[in-house]
Amino acid sequence: MADTTNIENNVNYYDTAPVNQPVAQARKKLNLRLIFTEIDKPFFVLVMVLVVFGLVMMFSASYGWGLADTGDGTYYLKRQAFAGGIGIAAMLLLSVFDYHFFQNTKIVYLGFIVVFGVCIATLFIGTETANARRWIDFGFIQFQPSELLKVTFILVFAYIMAVNFPKFKDWRYCVLPFIIILGMVGGVLVLQRHMSAVMLVGIIGICMMYVSGMPSKTFWLFIGVIILAGLIVGGLRLLAGGSGFSYISERIQSWRNPESDPQGSTWQTYQSLLAIGSGGWNGLGFGESRQKFLYLPESQNDFVFSIVCEELGFIGGLIVVLLFVMFIFKGFQIASHAKDRFGTLVAAGITIQIGSQAFFNIMVACNAFPNTGIALPFFSYGGTALMIQMAEMGIMLNISRQANMKK
Repeated sequence: MADTTNIENNVNYYDTAPVNQPVAQARKKLNLRLIFTEIDKPFFVLVMVLVVFGLVMMFSASYGWGLADTGDGTYYLKRQAFAGGIGIAAMLLLSVFDYHFFQNTKIVYLGFIVVFGVCIATLFIGTETANARRWIDFGFIQFQPSELLKVTFILVFAYIMAVNFPKFKDWRYCVLPFIIILGMVGGVLVLQRHMSAVMLVGIIGICMMYVSGMPSKTFWLFIGVIILAGLIVGGLRLLAGGSGFSYISERIQSWRNPESDPQGSTWQTYQSLLAIGSGGWNGLGFGESRQKFLYLPESQNDFVFSIVCEELGFIGGLIVVLLFVMFIFKGFQIASHAKDRFGTLVAAGITIQIGSQAFFNIMVACNAFPNTGIALPFFSYGGTALMIQMAEMGIMLNISRQANMKK
């Protein structure tokens, strides 16, 4: 578990300071010379490599679908590049914006409640796709509020765990908040039929609980209760015939036998495996994918890794995996050297989020895990998701900056 020597440092600093103080400090510091001062340069370079590499591969993976959908093979590239530019600007801005701004009761709870409310509203006004309402269509852009909900979940949970740490001997201060917050977030995501996000939020929350330094006995007892509850709910669902969630069992069946219905329910997984297998060791060459020409659905999104393997081969796929391994290593390094517990928990939460998404996306592409609809961070098409991820990278850079300034 995380080091507990600096627990009380800055636990709730901005609850006793004016809300606009960090804003004023950020404006005072914000200039081009200081943006790269004390920045974690290896992490910054790693993020930029992921973004540029991801943009290039998304362009190749989306070319066929761009031609089919709009008559312009660069359509998805131009939209993603525009979002990436905004995201980089947001990252640089947040890298000098004191992350303790979010360590304020009013700010963190208000942000969480607003985003949670937008997710609720999405159930009624959202665009329906495949019997799921997860997106709000503004005409010029589609926004998926659940992406922002992950961030606010990390921030509010980090805040609660940092403030409550001195009282962790009482389970009501470490376990109960998790149950309440996760129950709210998981509930709205289930209603959106967004089970992959439920899984991710659960992983993020449990890992953050472990990192927070709660007593081991309490943590493992809680895990045992969660497993038991899951088995009971799963058993009751089976007895009820899986009403309302039959698509989950269908995906599990497709995962177990991807050749069972290659012209129907297993089409996407089957084509993904064909793409990966076609690449061999060295790949067919950049831009030479065949599966991206309308054979592999969502090749620019959930299955962009398959196109990477087809065009760049096993070596290209391995490079992607290693880049994310390096990201996870650097992310936890930033978390372990953070200035205070709040920074540790936020950095750990963001690292776990990005790492988990990458891990499950790659497993799905290789049919090592049932199809979940999880995108590959920095690579998959999605403007709002990319901008939010880049904003998170800005928070990570600010945490590392303050840790370097502390030395």
